Amino acid sequence: MATAHPHDRQEPAPRDVVVTWPDYDPDGEHLGRALRRAGLTPRLEAKRGARSASQMCALLAGAVAAIVSTDPFDAAVLAASPALRVIARVGVGVDSIDLDAATARGVAVTVTPGANEATVADHTVALMLAAVRRICEHDGAVRQGGWNRTGQHTPWLLCGSTVGLVGFGQIGRAVARRLAGFDVRVLVTDPIAPRDRAVEAMDLDALLAQSDIVSLHAPLLPSTRRLIGARELALMRASAVLVNTARGGVVDEDALVHALERGLLRAAALDVFAEEPPRRSRLLALPNVVLSPHNAGLSIPSIEEMTRRATSSVIEVVRGRAPEHLANPQVLEHAAFSGAPLAARGAGG
Repeated sequence: MATAHPHDRQEPAPRDVVVTWPDYDPDGEHLGRALRRAGLTPRLEAKRGARSASQMCALLAGAVAAIVSTDPFDAAVLAASPALRVIARVGVGVDSIDLDAATARGVAVTVTPGANEATVADHTVALMLAAVRRICEHDGAVRQGGWNRTGQHTPWLLCGSTVGLVGFGQIGRAVARRLAGFDVRVLVTDPIAPRDRAVEAMDLDALLAQSDIVSLHAPLLPSTRRLIGARELALMRASAVLVNTARGGVVDEDALVHALERGLLRAAALDVFAEEPPRRSRLLALPNVVLSPHNAGLSIPSIEEMTRRATSSVIEVVRGRAPEHLANPQVLEHAAFSGAPLAARGAGG
């Protein structure tokens, strides 16, 4: 009987799925159990702070898939992860992923649109109200025995103000619908002219000059990085408030701190930062800033839906199928997507 040569044997296909999304349920029916039913093994590596590219290289060793938070996936991380075939992002932002490098290596990148827009919109309006009503300032004062209600401590008003929305996609439109109940004037700037008679479209400079509150809803792209810098902040009223639930990189954070410290801007309400967590930021010392830990899109229902979709995307790719909501649809032309399930291939895919 002929004996198979060692070099004729295929290495077993990788089975590990690295999960960096915090609190992922390895026994959830549509999460960890679904992965195991597909022949995969979830490996939990929760991201709870800043994470470097070198750390990601170590975490992804031998993994076929990753269900991720805002972890860095640059070209070096992808090159060091030859078995990787899918990055399933829990959320919609892909600014931490090199899409071109992923596509070149046959790595599908998926997102979960439509799962958290309502949550982000709710949080955005909550930040607006917290800033203009000075909720955090008064909360801290009361806890320390204070009872400052008037004079320089008097809150401001959302009702009847002018709110400018920078970006009018799904989230921007959801924010506008919620603001309708506050009897505000809504201004919008967006590359695609809005078809909504309830809002007024204009260019960014005009919006900044006319708004009492400016709320950012633009993705982080090369064209939007530091979209709001010193020049743009100088166009805003000294009585205005800046709200950011988009990405920290959309704002020049040093310029924002300068404006807030010198009274050139009334207040800011921020869910996202240049560095996350913002442990060294001067923003932390400013009383006229409301902060939240990049959780605008998080609620129990939105997390359940996003993690379910991300898990489903991983399973689809492993089975040789095109997943929904590809951030890099060109990857389907790569040889890695030949239609054969990954479980039937060698480690080289």
